Amino acid sequence: MISGNQRARFVSVLALGAALTFPLEAQPTTLPRILSDPATAAANPLPDFSYAGYGFGLAPIPADAGTIVDVTDHGAIPDDGLDDTKAVLRALAVANAVKGKVTLRFPKGRIQITEVLRITRSDIILDGAGNGPGGSELWFPRPLKLIDKSHDYDELREYLVREKKQQVEPENNIDYLFTEYTWSGGMIYVAPEGSRPVSYDGTKDVRDPVLANGVSGKQFSRTLTVDNAAKLKVGDVVQLQWFSVDGPKSQILKSLYGDTDLPIGSHHWTFPNRPVVAQATRIVAIRGKTVTLGDPLLHDIRADQPAVVADWQHLTNVGIQNLRLQFPQAPAFGHHLEQGYNGIYMTGVFDGWVKKLTIDRADSGILTDNAASLTIADVATTGDRSAHYSVHVGAVHNVLVKDLKVENPVVHPVSINTRSTRSVFLRSVVDRQAIIDQHSGSNHQNLFDQIEMHIDPKQVKGAWQYQLWVGGGAPYWKPGHGLYNTLWNAKLVIPDSVPADATVAITSGLEGPGERIVGLHANRKISVSYKPAPYIEGTGQAVDAAPSLYEYQLARRRR
Repeated sequence: MISGNQRARFVSVLALGAALTFPLEAQPTTLPRILSDPATAAANPLPDFSYAGYGFGLAPIPADAGTIVDVTDHGAIPDDGLDDTKAVLRALAVANAVKGKVTLRFPKGRIQITEVLRITRSDIILDGAGNGPGGSELWFPRPLKLIDKSHDYDELREYLVREKKQQVEPENNIDYLFTEYTWSGGMIYVAPEGSRPVSYDGTKDVRDPVLANGVSGKQFSRTLTVDNAAKLKVGDVVQLQWFSVDGPKSQILKSLYGDTDLPIGSHHWTFPNRPVVAQATRIVAIRGKTVTLGDPLLHDIRADQPAVVADWQHLTNVGIQNLRLQFPQAPAFGHHLEQGYNGIYMTGVFDGWVKKLTIDRADSGILTDNAASLTIADVATTGDRSAHYSVHVGAVHNVLVKDLKVENPVVHPVSINTRSTRSVFLRSVVDRQAIIDQHSGSNHQNLFDQIEMHIDPKQVKGAWQYQLWVGGGAPYWKPGHGLYNTLWNAKLVIPDSVPADATVAITSGLEGPGERIVGLHANRKISVSYKPAPYIEGTGQAVDAAPSLYEYQLARRRR
């Protein structure tokens, strides 16, 4: 929790940080105070973000291909201009029948697919010959709106109607219901068979089977005490779940948001069978009733802030790599009206990865939900269609997105969405229309690390300014984020149209409490205004001594 004194510290540090600007040549080589000064660090905790990614950040992504099933052995012929869907589905069926690790291999050239590729098993890799020239291209000429005949989105469709989710733009003569593919679905759909990825109707919520009740545990530690460990085993993947047991007065909301004056939306407690915080993790040791987890607890566990250890339906070791996902030069109908040119939808996966992909002209490149310990690396989203998301991090835990290149126009180019925790965007580069989206809904303890954002400030009444943080979300999910979201060593690239001697005001909307902003710098002088007041340090200075907080923390763990 943030006390009144801590909140005062945020305000005082903001006043210091926002007023200071530094020439680019005067960059410090010492660690920021939030890392080097014990008193500052104690007053302004940083979660250990280094657990994000496959294998809690330490394990390499598997290289063992297992049994290889080549789609060309089942009738797929690249570059012949004909549909290869049935051949690919035959190959996928053969792969699904393999015991143990299996790789579905795609050849060089274009393979045309006009049905959804459903991945419903563990230990499978979709692998191609590369995402560049001479590599493997999966060509998806038709949108999900046309080809998807499943009932996966019925609950979402009902929600959109019930909540009257309309995109209204009078100046463009738009007054239409959101589509179900706005933030869901993909041409490659990864999920356990028959699973329900996200709850939109609280009356349909059913709690996951409880394996043990938490008795005690300290935030940021890796051990907890349970009432009975008989149903737990070392190696099991489970989900810790915290519920708002006392409605709007629940202690978990205090742990999420601190002593904030911001209103907290009703969805945090309206649905009693829906956890407000969920942490999928692995059990690494059991001694009596003491359980050691693979990563630190997001929150305390105690009598007035209870949590359960629940069974969680999931897949593991699912990888998609070395491919180009290509969509046609079709029109974009507008924000929230996407027709479903979506690349990958990954839900219910623990320890999975997507790497070395180019995704061209997608409505959304990669969408995630209800997943954990994913690594998404070396992905580029390209093209001229206006997209909703590049990579969407939603309702997930410990997801690492590293070396993402966003070249296409995207409404939310880097997005931490509802109920996401301790996830990281590392070294993302957004080439245009760069904003940071911290989407309302108990997202907290997330990190934007060493990202590069190309922005285009405008003059307003003679002053240069740019809103960098543009969060979304409905009022029933506010505030914009919870405690300990962090922006670390971010670089803003400002065009030459802004005079070299100008100072650019970098602003936010109304976001959330407990933000940390360290080392935000640019090729022009900047000032920073963030609401509510964050901890802020080193405005105008690159953090040379620890360029990446994630990698700094990971190195300390390795030592």
